Amino acid sequence: MPADLGTLNNTLADQAFANGFTLSGEDAQLFESLGSAPNASTYPHVARWYANVASYSEAERKSWPSAGGSAAAPAAAAADGDDFDLFGSEDEDDEEKKKIVEERLKAYAEKKSKKPGPIAKSSVILDVKPWDDETSLEEMEKNVRSIEMDGLVWGGGKLIPIGYGIKKLQIICVIEDLKVSVDDLIEKITTDFESHVQSVDIVAFNKI
Repeated sequence: MPADLGTLNNTLADQAFANGFTLSGEDAQLFESLGSAPNASTYPHVARWYANVASYSEAERKSWPSAGGSAAAPAAAAADGDDFDLFGSEDEDDEEKKKIVEERLKAYAEKKSKKPGPIAKSSVILDVKPWDDETSLEEMEKNVRSIEMDGLVWGGGKLIPIGYGIKKLQIICVIEDLKVSVDDLIEKITTDFESHVQSVDIVAFNKI
């Protein structure tokens, strides 16, 4: 079981719930199969997920739809092999139940390994500072937005006074972490537009 809990812990490190970022019947089934919270020091992401699911009532958990349809139809889901029945009969002894939990965790891990993970993205806020009050901020912003990269999307921007009549451009962008390096983006801004840009600083960097 530790190996399979480790796989589940790794999966939940990148997503909130079993099938991504939405509660599903699979969360309810995993929750019932585990029976109790795992060691938070060893499996912190599973422990966080378990506490989250535990905050819902049993009736609420039963109402969550499974990946293959209604959570109330486990037989139909099992028929196409997309979901797994994670419930054991009430008369199973502890050893048998432990074995079943291990098998179902293993099946869940195998299922997740075949699915592509969510695309990791970040929201970044940059401060772009001009050389002086004679620098055309309109042109500077236009230059910055002209940068195109696969996985880069520019958002809103605004001008903020920083003293002596000089303003800086604060601009938001969303990046795909595996495709865009913030360091490379900053270097490109300062290098390609050095006649307008004095420096670029990161104001905020948040995972989405």
